[in-house]
Amino acid sequence: MIQVGVIGTGFIGPAHIEALRRTGMVEVVALCDVSDEAAQAKAAELNIPHGYGSVEQLLAHPGLQVVHNCTPNHLHAAINRQIIAAGKHVFSEKPLSMTPEEARELVTLAEQSGVIHGLSFVYRQFAMVQQAASMVRNGSVGRIFSTQGGYLQDWMLLETDYNWRVDAALGGRSRALADIGSHWCDTLQFVTGRRIVEVMADLSVVWPTRKASVGGGQTFTGGQTAQRFEDKAVTTEDRGAVLLRFDDGSKGSFTVSQVSAGRKNQLTFEVNGSDCSLGWDQEVPQRLWIGHRQQPNQWLSDDPGLLNPDVADRAHFPGGHIEGWPDAFKNMMIQFYRAVATGKMPATGQASFASFHDGADAMYIVDAIVESHQQQRWITVAR
Repeated sequence: MIQVGVIGTGFIGPAHIEALRRTGMVEVVALCDVSDEAAQAKAAELNIPHGYGSVEQLLAHPGLQVVHNCTPNHLHAAINRQIIAAGKHVFSEKPLSMTPEEARELVTLAEQSGVIHGLSFVYRQFAMVQQAASMVRNGSVGRIFSTQGGYLQDWMLLETDYNWRVDAALGGRSRALADIGSHWCDTLQFVTGRRIVEVMADLSVVWPTRKASVGGGQTFTGGQTAQRFEDKAVTTEDRGAVLLRFDDGSKGSFTVSQVSAGRKNQLTFEVNGSDCSLGWDQEVPQRLWIGHRQQPNQWLSDDPGLLNPDVADRAHFPGGHIEGWPDAFKNMMIQFYRAVATGKMPATGQASFASFHDGADAMYIVDAIVESHQQQRWITVAR
C-alpha cells in the first residue's frame, strides 16, 4: 500500500481522505494540523494513526511516499515547495499558488525533481464529462464553434457570509473566478481540447463590506448565527462574466457567481458543434444532453454499457445507480495513484488527472481575467 500524509483538515482534507480510502490503493498514515493537539484529535476522529503539528514533522514520517496539500490558498506554494524538496509525490488543492510567477516556479521544481504532481480539478473526472470529451475527440460533435455556461453558488449571498477566502491576503486577489471559475475553465479546456487564449471580463463586488463573525467561520457551513460581528472591507469579486477566445478561433462565455440564491454548486456547460451540441449540469451529473438539429434530442445516462469504451471505467456502477462528486473525486485519486504506482507522469492527454501544468494554466487565465476587468479590454493569456 502507498503511504500517504494529508496536510490540512478543514472542509477539503477529510474529502481527500474519504476518496483515498475508497481507491483501495493507499493507506493514509498521518495528517497535519495547526498544533499537535489539534492534529492528534483530528487523527483520532478520522481513524488515522499519526497526527503532527508541523509540516516538517509530517514530512519526516517514516515511509511516507505522497503528501496531499489541503491547506488555505496562501499556504499552497510554500508547502508545495517543502513537499517537493522532501522528494515526496505531491497532490495539491487549487489554486496551485497565489501568483502566476509562483506557479511557473512550482512547475519547474516538480519537473526537475521527478515527483508525480497532481492538482484537484475534479470536474473533468465525472463520467459524463469524460464522455463529452471522448465524443469531441472522436469527431461526434463536429467542428466546435462556441461554448457557454457558468458556475453558480449561493454560500456568499448574505452580508454576514464571511471566511478566510474573502481576505485577499489569504485567498488571493481573485475569489469567485479563482475559486470556482478556474474549475469551469479547466473543465471546458479538457472537454474541447482547446486552450483559452484571450479573455474579456466584467467583475462585481456585491458586498463591499461584509460582517465577519468574531468567532470565525468555515466554508459551506451556512449562515452565521453569532451575535458579534466586525466589518471587513471586501476587494475580491462575488460574481463575474467573461468572454473567451480559444486557440482554434472558436469563442465562448461563462458566468461565475457565489451570490446566486438557490444555486448550491451548479457548474454547467454547453458545447456547440457542427454535428451536435453537448450539455452537462453538475447538480444532475449522471446525464449528458445531446442536442440535434434534424432528429430528436437525447439524454445519455452514465451506464457503463452506454459510454464510449475509452471512458466506461469512470462509471463504477450499473446504470441508474447515481454517482456524483465523491465518485469523481475517487476517479481523480485513482488516476493520480496509478501514476504514483508506475513512478511516471502520464503523457499529456485527455484521459488523465490535472497536473501542476494545468494548475499553472488556470492561474494564467485567472490573472488575465483580473487584468481584463481592471483595464476593461481584451487581454491575452500570458503562458
